[in-house]
Amino acid sequence: MKHTLSILVNNHPGVMSHVSGLFTRRSYNIDSIAVGVTADPEVSSVTIVVKGDDAVLGQVKKQLMKLPDVLSVQDLAYHESINRELVLLQVSLTDTTRVEVISLCQVFNAKIAEIGLDSILVEYSGNNRQVNSFIDNMKKYGILDMARTGQIALKYRGKS
Repeated sequence: MKHTLSILVNNHPGVMSHVSGLFTRRSYNIDSIAVGVTADPEVSSVTIVVKGDDAVLGQVKKQLMKLPDVLSVQDLAYHESINRELVLLQVSLTDTTRVEVISLCQVFNAKIAEIGLDSILVEYSGNNRQVNSFIDNMKKYGILDMARTGQIALKYRGKS
């Protein structure tokens, strides 16, 4: 089972190393990790996506809370949070594929960052499934280069 952990930490050097080191010591492979400062410049948000069962992950959460710079740990349930990831793709273009690639970008609401004679650089963000689908659709045109961010997430506090 995949878990998305939202961890608030003091914004100090070395904190990221301590947090990720805890997962290493527990032999957990981190699927995705993203860190950024919050509205408070003294606090950073670490979003980690990891696979594991609830019992062992509960122990990891307890161990994280023992780290001096960790302020809070929250396991974000998919239906209670908004998750996003960003991908930048450089895709090959030919005279015959140019219109198809641009149309596909429009269907996905992807942003064209740069376009040249033989390639296009596209920016797309969405949940993990959407990003994977976009990449799969672009593969047939020839992906020349790709960069993906880690997943970020926030608990949704609105009423549904």
